[in-house]
Amino acid sequence: MWPYPRILAHRGGGSLAPENTLAALRTGLAHGFRAVEFDVMLTRDGVGVVLHDPELGRTVAGSGSVAALSAAELTRMDAGRWFSPAFAGEPVPLFTQFVQFCQEHGIWMNIELKPVPGFEAETGRLIANVTRALFTDALASGEPRRLPLFSSFSMTALAAAAAAAPDLPRACLFETLDGDWLDAVRRVGAIAIDTDYRHLQPGQIRAVKAAGLGLFCYTVNDPAIARSLLAAGVDGLCTDAIDRIGPEFPL
Repeated sequence: MWPYPRILAHRGGGSLAPENTLAALRTGLAHGFRAVEFDVMLTRDGVGVVLHDPELGRTVAGSGSVAALSAAELTRMDAGRWFSPAFAGEPVPLFTQFVQFCQEHGIWMNIELKPVPGFEAETGRLIANVTRALFTDALASGEPRRLPLFSSFSMTALAAAAAAAPDLPRACLFETLDGDWLDAVRRVGAIAIDTDYRHLQPGQIRAVKAAGLGLFCYTVNDPAIARSLLAAGVDGLCTDAIDRIGPEFPL
């Protein structure tokens, strides 16, 4: 059984705030969301930062790889101006800052391991170690809903996270459920699949559920589609449309 929330705010605040920022978390919270999805990768000095792109230029001005910059350099950069002048000066957050905000406000987390290419295993291992230290009490409680869920397209990152923190749950991200997806799930000890709803077929939903796995979809912005997916057996989804698909979205 899926122990987690059904509806997550994509990258913190969906389309209403600059993604993967504390401002996004505050926006999601203002819309009632206590469940979010966000991305994490490593800086040059091995510190987790919350960003989606391994290269600068889209949400943070500049060029070059995130892995070429230190955490101190990145957290001085503006991650809000690209979205709107109202968010100018919003910094790139540290992973620990993001998690602590969520913990303080009772926000459940789907943490996507988003390694800079070439740093897959290191990202999985270091982020798992940091996360485990931040969730000591939750781990001791034995309550699954109090733990975050790692997800990743990188099976290398998930395997490294599993080795470092086997007691933290994992989900495999797949754009499509082609090939031997179940074998990949078993290799990393995942409890769920996260996939693009646009490629998901009814038979695949049945196969995922028959395997005893949770099924999560990204990124669903149409309320009618969200309702049909949940009715078909999908356990949860993330959305950018947090003003139209709320945390208590009905079946």
